[in-house]
Amino acid sequence: MFDFTLTALVSLLFLVDPPGTIPPFLALTARYAPRKRRRTALVACVAATAIMTAFALVGTWLFAKLGLSLPAFQIAGGLILFLVALDMIREKTESGDDAAVEGAEADGSADAGDVAITPLAVPLLAGPAALSTVAVLMSRATNVFESAGVFVAIGLTGLTAYATLRLADPIQRRLGVTGIHVVGRVLGLVLAGIAVQFVLDGLAAAKIIPPVN
Repeated sequence: MFDFTLTALVSLLFLVDPPGTIPPFLALTARYAPRKRRRTALVACVAATAIMTAFALVGTWLFAKLGLSLPAFQIAGGLILFLVALDMIREKTESGDDAAVEGAEADGSADAGDVAITPLAVPLLAGPAALSTVAVLMSRATNVFESAGVFVAIGLTGLTAYATLRLADPIQRRLGVTGIHVVGRVLGLVLAGIAVQFVLDGLAAAKIIPPVN
């Protein structure tokens, strides 16, 4: 059981890659007050943990019933990320009333779920690879203890992701507002590249194009 749980934990930590989520998290929450950023991190990690848990329970069955494939999920996730990346590069806001938006963010009263669910929870944290992996791990579990080990690994991965994203605050304080804006646009380009790679991986998995390294 311990070996199986350790394998599951290492696999999920590698796929979720919490440190790799810090740059897009910083850029996506650049205008947020510290309290709202912390809440966004919590919502994103709880949502990602819940989604991975759900996929561990019914992922294989759900894909079969809906006629969905992993490549389709990868391509959809990549397209969502690309749209977010474009907004980051252009610093687009959803409301023309900047004063109202900034006021809401300053006191942390705005909804923390605006970017927490998409794209932070899905597909940045609980991406196609992580979701498919938990479903595979559950199919490989030979007894109830190994199945429980998968859920333990999912929980520990969620806690690690939350602890990692909390490091965004000291990074933001060091960079300052101007630095965050500059870095945000650069990271938008990086996120666009990640999004395109998601799409390419999906197309390659569907055997539409050759594998892209």
